[in-house]
Amino acid sequence: MSRLRFLLAGVFFGIVLTKAEVISWYRIYEMFRFESFHMYGVIGSAVILGIIAVQVIKRFNIRDISGNPIVIQEKAKRFWPPLIGGTIFGLGWALTGACPGPIYILIGNGFMAFGVVFLAAVLGTFVYGLVMNKLPQR
Repeated sequence: MSRLRFLLAGVFFGIVLTKAEVISWYRIYEMFRFESFHMYGVIGSAVILGIIAVQVIKRFNIRDISGNPIVIQEKAKRFWPPLIGGTIFGLGWALTGACPGPIYILIGNGFMAFGVVFLAAVLGTFVYGLVMNKLPQR
């Protein structure tokens, strides 16, 4: 029962993304063909909101729900790993028409073919877990 609020938040988030047409394959297709600003506007808004949220957390020493301080660690500045990972992510997004979050929403909206995409994403995550110690990530 304590996790009901998270389920409700997820359902609300799914409804918002559906109404905003963020999960629409056609919107994603338009984005990758540079035919529409819609998705770039949504993604850009999320990035700006994230930057603002991180700055507020850092400057006002915001605490988490348990009262513990939120610590955002500095990350090493690297070039190739994010470029390669981002390219693989983008190719998967372009090929399937969905990034990982909206896969659940698409299945919930009745697009059952995305069950195959979901299984492939789970398999990819499993394979990554098997080989991650062999990859140059630290």
